[in-house]
Amino acid sequence: MKNSIKTILIFICILITTGAKAQEKLNRFNPVEHAVISQTIAPDARSAGMGDVGAATDPDVNSQYWNPAKYPFCISRAGVSLNYTPWLRQLVNDIDLAYVTGYYRIGDYSAVSGSIRYFSLGEVMTSNDENAMTVKPYEMSLDVAYSLMLSEKFSLAAGIRWIYSDLRYDYTEDSAPASAFAADLAMYYNNYINIGPRECQLGIGMNISNVGSKISYFGDDRSQFIPANMRLGASLMIPIDEYNRFSIAADANKLLVPTVPKQEEGESTSDYQDRVIREYSDVGSISGIFKSFSDAPGGFKEELQEIQWSIGAEYVYHDQFTLRAGYHHESENKGNRKYFTVGGGFRMNVFSLDVGYVISTAQSNPLDQTLRFSLAFDMDGIKDLFRR
Repeated sequence: MKNSIKTILIFICILITTGAKAQEKLNRFNPVEHAVISQTIAPDARSAGMGDVGAATDPDVNSQYWNPAKYPFCISRAGVSLNYTPWLRQLVNDIDLAYVTGYYRIGDYSAVSGSIRYFSLGEVMTSNDENAMTVKPYEMSLDVAYSLMLSEKFSLAAGIRWIYSDLRYDYTEDSAPASAFAADLAMYYNNYINIGPRECQLGIGMNISNVGSKISYFGDDRSQFIPANMRLGASLMIPIDEYNRFSIAADANKLLVPTVPKQEEGESTSDYQDRVIREYSDVGSISGIFKSFSDAPGGFKEELQEIQWSIGAEYVYHDQFTLRAGYHHESENKGNRKYFTVGGGFRMNVFSLDVGYVISTAQSNPLDQTLRFSLAFDMDGIKDLFRR
């Protein structure tokens, strides 16, 4: 695809304003704005098939994004996963997300993990009075984490992340790629409880991610927040019999990013821009986290609207075949990303293959019909295979 730079602007605006209602409601539409939007995209097919839940679901190789504290509870010693998502296929055909993650358990109580995320915005044709050129904007990140089991039921994890964003459409002296550093802190509680005659597995998780520096694309005083985020979740696995089990999970998710001030009636554009720099760009990243809980113009009611929630279910037969479904909800005033998801998977001793699919409930949602694919490898299974 060769389009104008409007493709990038469309991408950014759509993810922020997807599904906005009619013109008369725009005065209430006030999404939380931040840079590096690709960091908020669910990378794997399993969680995506369950409505984007993952803070407390059963540990798997893709826990790095959702909650790295789950890794010490993994059964396998090590694993690697390859994930691919064709993105915004309703609009363009060359935007995609690739995500590679893996972990290794050290002894019985700790693990190290890491991931690489690469988000490509395809090819964009730019032109000016002198010449035309093709650019390939992209965003990427690298992260590592260490997780430790403090007891048989509870674990903690800490991670660091480097984020790089190159959205340039020209290569003048004023334009430059942007980068930032961030940290994650996660915890996970895993226990078994009796519900009637069945011993069920209860999981509770929390992940505070992308707490770090702000990012600037212009080399001046203007800076933007990266998507610091707090995710809370719970899950319950219910065994039906020896071969069948059923799980339900739910997540609540809030961006820890302050709201951009709105232009007041009668305020000039220059005064408004000065106020945005003073009240938004000059706010530090840590101060912005605390401010994000109380700065919504609509008060407490609007703060509640900033919480996204998801619910998902998973059915597993004989530890080999899996069916999934879920629902994700975001307030219409904060983005209106509302969609059902379905998915399935097939697992062998050596590898597993999963697929997730989005079914939007909002009209003209470009996320509709989004597919995700995950291919994971169990290092213990591969080792056993070569020993035969």
